[in-house]
Parts: sequence; structure tokens; C-alpha cells
Amino acid sequence: MQSPAETKWGPAPPVLPKGAQIAVLAGDPTKAVAYTVRLKFPANYAIPAHSHPTDENVAVVSGALYMGMGDKLDKKAGHALGAGSFALMPANANHYAYTKGTTTILLYGQGPVEFKYVNPADDPRNAKK
Repeated sequence: MQSPAETKWGPAPPVLPKGAQIAVLAGDPTKAVAYTVRLKFPANYAIPAHSHPTDENVAVVSGALYMGMGDKLDKKAGHALGAGSFALMPANANHYAYTKGTTTILLYGQGPVEFKYVNPADDPRNAKK
């Protein structure tokens, strides 16, 4: 059991653009087990188009997460998901997300979590150091 006030935040892994924070609530997202994490995104944060080999379950806790399906981030086509909203991103389906204000989500599914960016240049792991 854990209240939001007890959350221990840390930087999100390098698979996500800088600025996001993560708190692992259950399981281990790097292993082949069920996991649940909290993610906190700053205002004007964007995750370019990508896919995962497993389903991704998203529940918005606070703020609004804008999500869309497709091969490129399109802020005109994103669907606003406010607090209490849910989205299921199917395995291997290209999708993207962005925020306008600070947003917190619960993300859960079956690990290991993997990201395949549609455009390899969008992958933060490929950024020049």
C-alpha cells in the first residue's frame, strides 16, 4: 500500500526523453513480470511515435495526457485524456503522447518494457552525449 505522498520519485530511464520522473510501485519493468509504475511528466513534454512488444495500460492520475496513434507525433490529432481516463495501447501499435501541463499517470503491463521509436533519431538513447 502506498499513498501518493509516499511516492519515491527518481529520473525516468533513458528510453524516455529527459524530464520525466518514475516511481516503481510493483514488479520490475525491466524483467518479464507484471509491473506498475507512476510516471510524472512536466508541461510541454513529448514522447515521439513508438511501439512496444506488449500491451501498455495507461491511467491518468492528474493533469492531462494527450495520446494518438500513428507514425509521427501530431499535436492536432492527439486525444485529451484527463484525470480518471484510461487508454490501452496495443502491442506493436505505433503511438505518441504529449502534455500541456504537469501530468501524472499510472502505467502497467507485462515486462520487460521496451521502446521501438518509429524514427531512430527520436530515440533519446541515440542522442549525442
